[in-house]
Amino acid sequence: MTISYPLTPPNNPAPQTVAIRPSAVTGISASPYTGQQQVYQHQAQIWNMDVRLPPMKREQVEPWIAFLLSLHGRYGTFYYGDPSGRIPRGVATGTPLVNGASQTGQILITDGWTSGITGILKAGDYVQFGTELHRVLADVNSDGGGNATIDIWPRIRVSPANNASIIIRNTVGLWRMTSDESAYEVTNPFYVIQFSCVEAL
Repeated sequence: MTISYPLTPPNNPAPQTVAIRPSAVTGISASPYTGQQQVYQHQAQIWNMDVRLPPMKREQVEPWIAFLLSLHGRYGTFYYGDPSGRIPRGVATGTPLVNGASQTGQILITDGWTSGITGILKAGDYVQFGTELHRVLADVNSDGGGNATIDIWPRIRVSPANNASIIIRNTVGLWRMTSDESAYEVTNPFYVIQFSCVEAL
């Protein structure tokens, strides 16, 4: 079978640890005389992640090894999400959609939610449209018409189409490895895999 990207990694076992490292690019300069700072926020805002899987025996680890080799280092892409954030903390009911084309920046205007709900989403929940994964920065309420405005991180990279679906459960982003190596550790009879990845842009 021909390999087609993005791949979906094996779902068993669950990772032992996941370190999520959001990074922003900021320019800053300080006067050598007064110490006064000038700060500029650049557009780049990128997810980084380090994943460590629990010790596995060969029957469990081989699908993971095959998955890593299939990526060909940094070439291939894959879907992955925060395993602790699969279920939103907010009420998260309705059929949420993007409300309006050509949206940019860090505010997403939406509709299709259950109307008049306080806490339709909570700070820290994830939303996904297309392959973009975003985190909610503040609690969100829906109004009487089921509309809601969401502060998100990172900023929107590709403007979603009007009425594009918004995923709120089992959200994933698009990733690629940060190294061309696909290493694993063997302490017979157990194997340990850990890898680092960055959002694929």
